[in-house]
Amino acid sequence: MLHTAEHGDCANEYPGQELLSIGQVSDRTGVARSALHYYEEIGLIAATRTAGNQRRFPRHLLRRISLITVGSKLGIPLSDIKRALAPVPMGKIPTENDWLRATDEWKKVLEARRRAIEELEDRLMGCIGCGCLSMQACSLLNPEDQLAHEGAGARRLETPGAVANESE
Repeated sequence: MLHTAEHGDCANEYPGQELLSIGQVSDRTGVARSALHYYEEIGLIAATRTAGNQRRFPRHLLRRISLITVGSKLGIPLSDIKRALAPVPMGKIPTENDWLRATDEWKKVLEARRRAIEELEDRLMGCIGCGCLSMQACSLLNPEDQLAHEGAGARRLETPGAVANESE
């Protein structure tokens, strides 16, 4: 356990909790220090500072960081992960109710991803089954090359529902 004397006043912000250095958090979670810095910068996690300006993270954030890692590996945008974890406090040890509220948010995020994947699968199967091999002349998915007016890139990968969810 890290002692208050080692960290100045920062231990008082998280009374009764073990505070970990960024190296310890990185070692425990497998997340690079640079990623932890970024997560802190965008508000996914929070650290306190010692008198020597070193970051210290409460031990209970290890679970939160693990969930961020899992979500990222599933391709969930960090903005959606942040929204899903919003009910879980960072400044105190989360309660079971905090995690239950977060579970409800995670279910919403995962359901939106599931719908987007199913829609993409349906579109791809329809396109493969068509056989025309022409995105410019496709009368089913891109009549008269309408997608060209929307800009470059894979326009069909973003579903209207997924875009609306990101803006919330």
